[in-house]
Amino acid sequence: MRQAMSGGNAPARSFGERLSHASPARLAVGAFALVILVVATLLSLPIARAGPYSPQLVDAIFTATSAVCVTGLTTVPTAEYWSAFGQGVIVAGMQVGGLGVMTLGSLLSLAASRRLGLRSKLLTASETGTSRLGDVGVLVRAVAVISIVVELLLTAILTPRFIIAGESAGTALWHGFFYGVSAFNNAGFVPTRSGLEAFASDWWVLAPIMIAVFVGSLGFPVILDLRRHWRHPSALGLHSKLTISFCLALLGIAWVAFSATEWNNPGTLAAESTSTTLLNTLFAGVMTRSGGFSTFAVTDQHPSTTLLQDALMFVGGGSASTAGGIKVTTLAVMLLAIRAEARGDRDMEAFGRRIEPSILRVAVTVAVASVMFVFTGALILSFLSQAPLTRILFECISAFATCGLSTGLSASLPPLGKLTLAALMLTGRLGTMTIATSVAMTNRRRVIRLAEERPIVG
Repeated sequence: MRQAMSGGNAPARSFGERLSHASPARLAVGAFALVILVVATLLSLPIARAGPYSPQLVDAIFTATSAVCVTGLTTVPTAEYWSAFGQGVIVAGMQVGGLGVMTLGSLLSLAASRRLGLRSKLLTASETGTSRLGDVGVLVRAVAVISIVVELLLTAILTPRFIIAGESAGTALWHGFFYGVSAFNNAGFVPTRSGLEAFASDWWVLAPIMIAVFVGSLGFPVILDLRRHWRHPSALGLHSKLTISFCLALLGIAWVAFSATEWNNPGTLAAESTSTTLLNTLFAGVMTRSGGFSTFAVTDQHPSTTLLQDALMFVGGGSASTAGGIKVTTLAVMLLAIRAEARGDRDMEAFGRRIEPSILRVAVTVAVASVMFVFTGALILSFLSQAPLTRILFECISAFATCGLSTGLSASLPPLGKLTLAALMLTGRLGTMTIATSVAMTNRRRVIRLAEERPIVG
């Protein structure tokens, strides 16, 4: 009787069935959106705010997005606006965002059943960029262990220094832990009113934070590869070699360039000693990888420094890392393609390996899509704000690259402008390809290929 009434149609799938058949990209977007909603709800509670501040939903949404997307942009001062509870929620958001919602779900699955199902492996592989499903379980365990070890180690190093600076033991421990989570996850949030400017000449504080940010920006697949082959670097995979070499090259370029532009800048480092200047310019070079911490105001630095930071933030860090941007491997593939074309080579080659041409198509797609996202965000903000275009562009790139360096524009934007930056942060954290895949309804498969013709390029 039921079959007759239904007209022979297949029964509608339940929510659980639809969820199980959803693409990893859509699940990733939905999971991040859900976590942001939960964090924003908690930050909207009166207990999350300190002092007489009135509740502002848009600030809660912005801060939640910035924390979960490990960006560090803020519209309100973290140390003054949020209570201990609110700061704890921000730390939790940074930790979940850094590990990745899907990776965290796989960790819970491992804890419950001691194994990973195929679906969990597919989800985690989609988020972490792991190509071999057999490596997912190992990668997930490595992510958890490395994150905990690095964050606790950073806490142990920084806490005594904060105690020496005059903080109580409890406050120093909290600040050390907060900086540990924020640094390794490339989040850029600071729990102190003066941030790191008070420690601008302190190697004890800045050096561990730099190392944690740099390691976090390499990506967990690279960290796992290093753990396996640290005695024999030549055995590292091509992805690891490209990521490490280009990260170091960009860091060297940034260090030299920032030293040249800020050495005699009276607004930043002109009055500092040589060692302090070199420390701060190195620190600034590392932070453009997506760290977001700063020891001097962005608005005080030389315009050429700001322009170079725009480019470095846009590139970002390693794939499947806590850093944002188009990723250094994307830049590496495009530069290798240019070199191959200039030489007349048929293939792109690096470290004794050939790179498939399809990788170049993905790299170009990611780069162009990223430019479009940043351009759209800057266009919207230019209508909403009277700020100079340089500040608008810097803020948009910082949001998309989940870097967190700021000219202070975020706090002065109207609600729609803040939501625009929040959308850029979410896009940058998930990646342009993930966003594109999540909105695509189907994969187009064509049996017939059209005739080939070469248009004039250049």
